[in-house]
Amino acid sequence: MDKLKAEKLFGGALVPVTGSLVERYNQCLTMIGQTPTGLDGFSVDGIGWSPEIAEEKNDLYYLNNGEANPHAIIISPMQEGRPVYVPFHSFDREIMAIIFDTYSAVLKDITKDGAVCVDLDQYIDAFYEPFDLLKYKNISVGFKLLNELDKVQKEQQDLITHFNEGNNFIDEEIHIQLLASARKYGDLRKRKLSLKPIDYKTSSFYTRAFGGVFIIRKFARPIMIFESREWHQKAIQDTLHDVLIYHIQDRELIAQLEKNILIDYNLKKVVETERYERIKKHILIEQLEEIEHSTEEIISNQILFKSYLNKMDISRRNIVMGVERYNEKVLIDKQLNVYDHIDHQFFHALCEPHATLSEKQKDLIWKLLIKIAPKDPLFLYWYDKESFYETYKKWDSSYQEWIIDYIKEQHKNEES
Repeated sequence: MDKLKAEKLFGGALVPVTGSLVERYNQCLTMIGQTPTGLDGFSVDGIGWSPEIAEEKNDLYYLNNGEANPHAIIISPMQEGRPVYVPFHSFDREIMAIIFDTYSAVLKDITKDGAVCVDLDQYIDAFYEPFDLLKYKNISVGFKLLNELDKVQKEQQDLITHFNEGNNFIDEEIHIQLLASARKYGDLRKRKLSLKPIDYKTSSFYTRAFGGVFIIRKFARPIMIFESREWHQKAIQDTLHDVLIYHIQDRELIAQLEKNILIDYNLKKVVETERYERIKKHILIEQLEEIEHSTEEIISNQILFKSYLNKMDISRRNIVMGVERYNEKVLIDKQLNVYDHIDHQFFHALCEPHATLSEKQKDLIWKLLIKIAPKDPLFLYWYDKESFYETYKKWDSSYQEWIIDYIKEQHKNEES
């Protein structure tokens, strides 16, 4: 992980929290029902999540009060536009972007000396079964200011109005109240402190609740796709809900996604892409047993790549070359079954969101596909960073360095 941090591929966009901000953050933790941190300094992402505090508490989702009650903390205007490193829902980033787009100026004013706790209220107090997720339709994004500055501001304004009525300016008690409020909170009369709730309508989404579930609502019957075998087994016993239910590794899932025009694939065209070459290299590395060269050398040098490929036993070689061999054979026999010739994971890794989907829908389907077949290290980094960081630890140092350089190069290409 030190390499990723050094190259700013982990934590590079975090906002530092030190000094008085630590106390404000602790007050926010108390407000959402969590215990304060004992750290003197830490960093936060766009939603206010801190990797250091998560490690301290041994709780990746410490900003949640149960799976049904997620929160965010805005402690600094610098959080605007920052990534959300461990989103609980696939729409968390979008909600934070909406919050800052709507209230950027107000949040800059509030965080001069305060902070904001954000409550993502989907009108469910607690989850009891996975089908509760189907109730996720409208989310009310509510705000609670540290020290209730918005209410204090209203009190100050009411006191000023009362002070200016009749002969109240000579009332010493009103003078005392005004001075006490000003000393404690400052003059709030002209501050921008009003944050009205924001309504957010959900469609299809992913949530980490119940071990990870995709909810796809494009059709009359919603589709629920579970990462957890345990929760999947419980869900399929239900007879009350008209829902299609799958486990993420069910073989019929890909066929169902294709049938419902959610994914597509073109094995003839995909072999000409950089994505195919990247996945093929990754799968070769997985199939290697004994090697005399670094993995970086093997996947970067075509001669070495072919040398190691030819040293493999035939079953492993077929896994690496299955797509290209299938493309050759299907020219002769159009009735070939893809799964008889191409490794399941390799084939699934080559599927992609259907072209007719919106960009938001495509992002969700990419996330689903990379969870079904995590064989593309670049897309794993883009769409499932938590899994990328865990998988990264298992790679040898040479492959780690190769993928770091590759991701950095892709970022440069995007910027240019």
